[in-house]
Amino acid sequence: MTPIAPPSPHGYPTPFWLLEALKVFGFWLHAGPMNLWYAGMPAAVLLGFLGGSHGRHLARRLAGVMPIAIALGVNFGIIPLLFTQVVNYQFFYPAGVLIAWPWLGVIGLLTVAYYGVYVHAESSRRGLVLAAGAASALLLVAIGFLFANNFSLMTNPGQWLAIFSRTAIAGAPSGLALNLRDPTLLPRWLMMFGLAITTTAAYIALDTAFFERGGDDGYTRWAGRFAVLLYTVGLIWFAAAGSWYVFGTWHKHVQEAAIARPAIAALMAATAAAPGLPWLLLVLWRRVGAPKLAAWAAAAQFGVIGINAVSRQWVQNVELRPYADLAATPVHPQWVAFGAFVAALIAAIWVVAWMVLRLRAAWLKSEPD
Repeated sequence: MTPIAPPSPHGYPTPFWLLEALKVFGFWLHAGPMNLWYAGMPAAVLLGFLGGSHGRHLARRLAGVMPIAIALGVNFGIIPLLFTQVVNYQFFYPAGVLIAWPWLGVIGLLTVAYYGVYVHAESSRRGLVLAAGAASALLLVAIGFLFANNFSLMTNPGQWLAIFSRTAIAGAPSGLALNLRDPTLLPRWLMMFGLAITTTAAYIALDTAFFERGGDDGYTRWAGRFAVLLYTVGLIWFAAAGSWYVFGTWHKHVQEAAIARPAIAALMAATAAAPGLPWLLLVLWRRVGAPKLAAWAAAAQFGVIGINAVSRQWVQNVELRPYADLAATPVHPQWVAFGAFVAALIAAIWVVAWMVLRLRAAWLKSEPD
């Protein structure tokens, strides 16, 4: 027996496939900037502390984009979180009760980290810059770990009662649990960090090719080498953690489901192989120097994030299948509310795109040729 909530009599407001598609799309939008702050902040701190002149220059450029990346990532993160609560409410809320205080603590941690990012980007005192940056980097990594805890716990209902028994106080949940005994937790978390490293490398290439106007040819060559090296590290990291996750911790029914359908097997193979394309484009960009190759590498990396979002959602659905058939939930359409949401989403994406283009124009205008 597991404390899974009963299905809501209200059903879904739109068909299941549409909710899932929007959830994946929202996570795709969120994961790009999230990856950048997740691995980019530690990179900026390390480069600022240990790097030479070129490394410190790159650290300043990464620091300058972090407030924007966090703002975009947090706001886009509302979309997948919203649809998680609509589709997975039977699992999301019980897991949230068990991990309540760490989960609520994310708000405070993010607030402090956000202030630290601004201090890191704007302060002229090197010691304060490094201290604020290091604190923010640690807090952002910790937030990622807490998210991995909550979402791995959401798909692990079989352990809820055991976790409750260990952490309850006077028969009530203490809200202090973490999903530390789940074998999938650590490899999932590390795999996401590896993906974040590759995204940061792709952004560095894009920044160097299109946004940087104050550096010399020496910096451009150095940044090209560093981007390829960083992507290679992230690629190896992602492959190692992903192999551990898939072959070492997947439940038997997830493995069997992936093998049983050729389309899903192809999806998983494509997910594993996809980072190879941005890496190849970065190598070519470094050798040829054509800016369009950096742009193609960044676009390919966005595709890598997208295919990971699709694979992630498939695995989550299969993990929950023994407990509930989510696709069988009745649908009671609420098209007016859904239409308002889609209109607001389209407007928000347009505004963000406009702001990014204006920001690029301002950066290019403010920096010497």
